[in-house]
Amino acid sequence: MNKKLNLGILAHVDAGKTSLTERLLHHTGAIEEFGSVDAGTTQTDSMELERRRGITIRSAVATFVTDGLKVNLIDTPGHSDFIAEVERALGVLDGVVLVVSAVEGVQPQTRILMRTLRRLRIPTLVFVNKIDRRGARYGGVLEEIAKRLTPSAVAVSAVTDIGTPAARAIPRRPDDPAFATELGELLSLHNDAFLTSYLDLDGGARLTDKEYAEELARQTADGLVYPVFFGSALKGEGLVELLSGIREFLPAVHDGEDEAPLLGTVFKVERGPRGESIAYLRLRSGSLATRDHVTLHRTDHTGQVTEHPGKITSLRVYEHGSATVEARAAAGDIAKVWGLKDVRIGDQAGYREEPPPRNFFAPPNLETVVGPECPEDSGRLHAALRMLSEQDPSIELRQDEESAHGTVLRLYGEVQKDIIHTTLAESFGVRAVFKESRTVCIEKPVGVGEALEEWDLRKLNYFWATVGLRVEPGKEGSGIDFRLAVERGSLPGAFHKAIEETVHTTLRHGLHGWQVTDVVVTLNRSGFASPVSAADDFRKVTPLVLMSALKQAGTQVYEPVSAFELEIPAAVLSTVLANLAELGATPEVPLARGDAFLLEGTLPAGRVHELGRRIPSLTNGEGVFLSQLHGHRPVSGSFPVRPRPAGPDPLDRDEYILHAVKRL
Repeated sequence: MNKKLNLGILAHVDAGKTSLTERLLHHTGAIEEFGSVDAGTTQTDSMELERRRGITIRSAVATFVTDGLKVNLIDTPGHSDFIAEVERALGVLDGVVLVVSAVEGVQPQTRILMRTLRRLRIPTLVFVNKIDRRGARYGGVLEEIAKRLTPSAVAVSAVTDIGTPAARAIPRRPDDPAFATELGELLSLHNDAFLTSYLDLDGGARLTDKEYAEELARQTADGLVYPVFFGSALKGEGLVELLSGIREFLPAVHDGEDEAPLLGTVFKVERGPRGESIAYLRLRSGSLATRDHVTLHRTDHTGQVTEHPGKITSLRVYEHGSATVEARAAAGDIAKVWGLKDVRIGDQAGYREEPPPRNFFAPPNLETVVGPECPEDSGRLHAALRMLSEQDPSIELRQDEESAHGTVLRLYGEVQKDIIHTTLAESFGVRAVFKESRTVCIEKPVGVGEALEEWDLRKLNYFWATVGLRVEPGKEGSGIDFRLAVERGSLPGAFHKAIEETVHTTLRHGLHGWQVTDVVVTLNRSGFASPVSAADDFRKVTPLVLMSALKQAGTQVYEPVSAFELEIPAAVLSTVLANLAELGATPEVPLARGDAFLLEGTLPAGRVHELGRRIPSLTNGEGVFLSQLHGHRPVSGSFPVRPRPAGPDPLDRDEYILHAVKRL
């Protein structure tokens, strides 16, 4: 067997994603019994908490074989609070099945996912689930898909008796003139040669079913068109056609030569029963086995790459359902690897290539402070949170500046916070207390500032280092841009590195305590006293110079804002507008759509959860709410302040130098 496909199952929560995963595994013989989400017996929701809550929290892998094609199925969370888990899976997929409910139709999370899939050109099939449920629709859902997801979708299934237990999915074939016209016109938009054949300009025979299928497969693999299948995951209806589509329309990979250079991507890390790290790798080329030595390449937030050598003590490849076997992993395989003690999500194993783009979705814009219920559990809590951060780096642990025992976590939402709270209690035996979540703001410089500290033999030197820095606004979205206006050879490389690294760490807390971004920091003076100066001198003096320059430049605090779309019944327009005003939203002019209105606008990101909670009651359950991070806007009035780190404050020169003197 040399054809393999890494397939993701994505959906809005409750669309039937995990049920479809179970049905695919059962139908292909990978599992003997069809699991139930409600009963907590599904194959991929292996965590006890997932089974109890009936939601997917962590990505899971299971394998099945269909007509000689080995499919590694990656089940991902559907709830928006766990979107970071979806992002990590996207980087290792060859194709996706996006699940839509025939009853609820296209939901907010579905639209966010589809936008990302289209932007990344990931080949995607759409599976419209629950055709046997009361209220299921065919034409209406197709209209929603065309309007809200993509106009390049084409239904390859028809449905009889929709909305009843007798509902059946029937394949549509090009020998049906209506389907041939619909499919031909869509495919002709992306291929002039096919258009010529379709129009039969040369007077030849009409296109064959095979030619239609081959062109549909080519354009699906290129992310240009999106075949839509209908069915019922619970009953297995439409599954044969979906499996055929997976084989025919999604691009499989072939085993490469064992001699090819090793390249793999780590997309998941978990802890074993003895606390050992277990890494999940997608191999792109080469091969890997137990006792192999491997080098991990890691790119940090500054773009610098570090190498971390390790030796694999055990390696298992997914073979049948969730079962794994000890074997050599080859291109296209998903491998579970033990022995890489320093492994992190995003590491590249083997040789290094340009890292794939990340941050497909907005980063978390909430944070909370968590501390132990009993102070003596502080150490255990920190260790537990560190393990959780290895599994989900987006939570970004850091010490709380206001509490000796508190830790700050980044979050996507309240459901995620509740899951972490429960996990700490049940998996680690630590009772934790969470403070109210707060919105994460940023700071940007508004002017130009310069500062200088230099050593001088004629006076007392607290730091044997000369550092001069200029701070000025950078381009939108540029982050921290560190530049040199001095000769690179004017300082030893270790001193330059110490300055740059310290610039990045210092700017995690600006004048008002928030991360400083979109800033250009230029090193315009440097010097050292050989052999007295050390890298630590530059690490100590850089915060003093940098914060002095930043204070001179001044900063503006920005709050995150989300763009929103609201479809609401016309009768509740005034009530919804009043609530939007109360929450600080800025709506545009409402657009009438029959007996409904479409409202678009922006809203402080910290109020999105509250608006989403209100919409069902405000609209009698008929409102559709979609939001995604839109950027940041200046905070008007007094700036919200985040406490600065404990210890000497470089904004207070006297205190900072006094602390340095005490350490001499």
